[in-house]
Amino acid sequence: MRKTKFGMVVAGTCAGLVAGLFGAGGGLVLVPLLTLLTDTEDASVFSSSISIILPICLICIAVTAATIGISFRPALPYLLGSVIGGLCAGIWGQKIPVCWLHRGLGLLILWGGYRYLC
Repeated sequence: MRKTKFGMVVAGTCAGLVAGLFGAGGGLVLVPLLTLLTDTEDASVFSSSISIILPICLICIAVTAATIGISFRPALPYLLGSVIGGLCAGIWGQKIPVCWLHRGLGLLILWGGYRYLC
């Protein structure tokens, strides 16, 4: 149980740091950390990550708005696509085997790293 509590704190801290520093990507580190550092079952790691990311995003928005201000207008065109993507993931995500979700996330992390390094 101690490993799980410590792992939860470490995973949440890392996800918050990544989301706050880079504006996104907390889930990219959260899913592997939840898998490695906690006893969370593979089947619930992705849904747990989503529920953890929401408060992190709200805190990042509040801090950024209070310190430097935020213009929401540039984000508005992306909201419809985000809603559609979230609905599709919520409906079909449970039907995809967990091993394929992990592989897909791993490829996404590798592609993002390659893209930013090159």
